[in-house]
Amino acid sequence: MSLASFLEAKPLFYDVIDYDRFPNIYSKIESCFKLPKIVHIVGTNGKGTTGRALAHILHKKGYSVGHYSSPHIVKFNERIWLDGNDISDEVLEYTHGKLQDILTNDDSNALSYFEYTTLLAMLIFSKKCDYVVLEAGLGGEFDATNVFKKELSIVTPIGFDHESFLGSTIQEIASTKLRSVNNDLVLAKQYEKEVYELARKRVSDINSDLYFASSYLFDKFYDDLELFVQDNSYPSFFKDNFSTAFCAFQLLGFNLDISLLSGLKLFGRCQKISNNITIDVGHNPMAAKAIKEYFREKKVILVYNSYNDKEYGVILEILKPIIKEVQILKIDSERKVLEEKLIETLNLLNIDYSFFSTTNSSEEYLVFGSFSVVESYVSKK
Repeated sequence: MSLASFLEAKPLFYDVIDYDRFPNIYSKIESCFKLPKIVHIVGTNGKGTTGRALAHILHKKGYSVGHYSSPHIVKFNERIWLDGNDISDEVLEYTHGKLQDILTNDDSNALSYFEYTTLLAMLIFSKKCDYVVLEAGLGGEFDATNVFKKELSIVTPIGFDHESFLGSTIQEIASTKLRSVNNDLVLAKQYEKEVYELARKRVSDINSDLYFASSYLFDKFYDDLELFVQDNSYPSFFKDNFSTAFCAFQLLGFNLDISLLSGLKLFGRCQKISNNITIDVGHNPMAAKAIKEYFREKKVILVYNSYNDKEYGVILEILKPIIKEVQILKIDSERKVLEEKLIETLNLLNIDYSFFSTTNSSEEYLVFGSFSVVESYVSKK
């Protein structure tokens, strides 16, 4: 069975998660993996940008590097990046066959979509890579990516997201993510003060070191990063993501060199795909605040939709100052918010809306709301 057909039969989301399944299955096949040095990334926002920046500069330094992220926007191959490129269909199918041989049939069928693809990625990276940047899915402590021995941990900004699994307070969410850390920790700039104290407590409990990405590097390098971000028309918060990546890079034993960022490609993350269209896969209040700051001097047409379990009312209220109109983009997902609920929210917020059909070259557009929204938009182009 092809990888696509095999994964199609697996649900993407579960109401209840079996936290023991993946560690138990991995323990049976651990000897089949020769793991490289792993940098593990958890957090709410900025994981993808930080991870790709770190993978990119390590590769530019001359190392073989893998980057595992999720979800994808257009094609599954985006989740597994190896030495500057998304993995090929041929390598995916070959490695899928190898993994099927390693796993028992029962274990193969029992693994979730994310668990199976995590093993698939690590089997590809095994024996090939010097470094792997491994991005957690929705969690931390119980995430499938957390079973692998790590060289270093990175925690990006933590905010509200996936509350049904992670907890209803910042303390609960941050504690769950921080319990994935069992070695030295690079902590990105945080927007919730509780995270700093919880991080200090975690490294104290495990007798490891804590490094603050916003102050660890020398001042001139932060200034140079700010200029780099401005010169490349990146949103200002990318400076924090790049700072975090370079902090990890230095802790891995390398000298700082901002020129290593040249050629970096960040698909779907505050990315201008034309002069008047920006796509962003953000889907929570923290991402909305960053986007609002980026467009603070503009009014945009927001091409939008949301999953039902997201705080779409809060997100739209945050974005309201920059919204000229919302254009609702239809997405194919059982998790999408009911159309009438979204319209009701827009009416309560006094935000004009219509339904997306096409773009107008005289208007500024922001495509935002989830990976599914960006995927749906890109597929229509």
